Amino acid sequence: MLTCIIRYHIDPTKKPQFERYSRNWGEAIPRCGADLIGYFAPHEGSSTLAYGIYNIPDLAAYEAYRARLSADPLGRENYAFAQSERFILREDRTFLKLASAPHGARA
Repeated sequence: MLTCIIRYHIDPTKKPQFERYSRNWGEAIPRCGADLIGYFAPHEGSSTLAYGIYNIPDLAAYEAYRARLSADPLGRENYAFAQSERFILREDRTFLKLASAPHGARA
């Protein structure tokens, strides 16, 4: 299992647009095959840093998921919304594997 962490740098004056974008992905991402953990908007501290986090079985599943997402009507609408509103200043994707047992459990 891989965890994809998307780090966004957003325009702090357009936080409501990012929140709408996040809610849309909350519908589209699970429908297209990824296990969405959530989208996180700035609250305290940085006013520009936000995250999207989901799990996917492997990189082959990721490629199939991305194809479904780009064909999904809400997915296409959300991409267009982000481009027209320009609230995302930068976006970085990192894929991580769990390196420890959760919550201190011992193997």
